[in-house]
Parts: sequence; structure tokens; C-alpha cells
Amino acid sequence: MAKKEIKIQNIVASASLGHDIPLIKLAEALPNTEYNPEQFPGLVMRIKEPKTSALIFSSGKIVCTGAKSMAKVKLAVHAIIKNIEKIKIRITTFPQIKVQNMVASGSIHMDLNLNSLALKLENTEYEPEQFPGLVYKLPETRATFLLFSNGKIVCTGTRSESKLREAVDLLVKNLSKIVKKGK
Repeated sequence: MAKKEIKIQNIVASASLGHDIPLIKLAEALPNTEYNPEQFPGLVMRIKEPKTSALIFSSGKIVCTGAKSMAKVKLAVHAIIKNIEKIKIRITTFPQIKVQNMVASGSIHMDLNLNSLALKLENTEYEPEQFPGLVYKLPETRATFLLFSNGKIVCTGTRSESKLREAVDLLVKNLSKIVKKGK
């Protein structure tokens, strides 16, 4: 089995604070925010530690991006709540966080013939004159991979670290079958 390295680069997570948020008041009170309701209904809050960004909607729904682990997602949500408390709004229960997407990158340490893979694998898109990577969808895992000829990969679409690892294992299994046949 090929050696695999995979590292989470970004987690997109959502939650509901269970409280309406006056976005204009929040934007006026905090320097680390942007709010243009004519262009977009959400307020953008940038958090220094952990380095993340959040979209906050007046309904109290939030979307957090940029964290590289679930622990960092939780820290970011804590930071958002602390910032909201600066305008005298108390969030009494910690919100349930739902991962919407994980983006990871790494290497499977295999030389890949992308032309050959595009012909032998289902659910692929490969246009080398447009982009040097092959797009490979694994519907049973919800994962979509970008594969490069040097064995580097990017994975998106999974919602947990275990599902991410499962998808990478299945990818390597599928590729190993084809690479072995080709020799």
C-alpha cells in the first residue's frame, strides 16, 4: 500500500447562536468586521487567533472558515461569541457546530499517469490544456479529489477527519488497482 500524507487546510463549519444579532451595531463596535448589506446580507468578522473568518447573519447563523482542526473551529466560535458579548448580547449555550466541508492536501507518493487514469476511472474530468490536475469524484464518500502526476492530491467534500481518511484510503485502493494493471 502506498504511503499517504494528508493534512487539513481548511474547515468550513456552520452553527446557530440562537439569538438575533444586530449587525449594524456589531459592525460599529468592532474594528475587525466588514458589513455592506447592499452587497451581502452577512457581516464578515476576521479573527486573529485562530486565524479564521466568520460570516455572521442577523438570524444568529454563522459560517466559520479557515480553521485547520475542529479544536480551532471551537476556539473561533468562542471568539465570535466573546466579540458579540461586547455589544451586550449574551449567548447562553454553546452552539452545535456542523462541518459543511473539509479541504485537505497531501501526497499519496505514487507517480500518476493522468491521461491513463482519465480513461480508466469513472467520474473524472481532465483537461490538461486548461489545468494540470485530474478531477476525480468518489460519490460513495462525497469526496472530490484533484490528482497531480507527482502524486500530490487535494481533497474536498468530506465532513469529518475519519471520512477524509476513508476517502483517501479508497482513492489509493482504486488507483493501486489501475497502476498495477498498467505495469
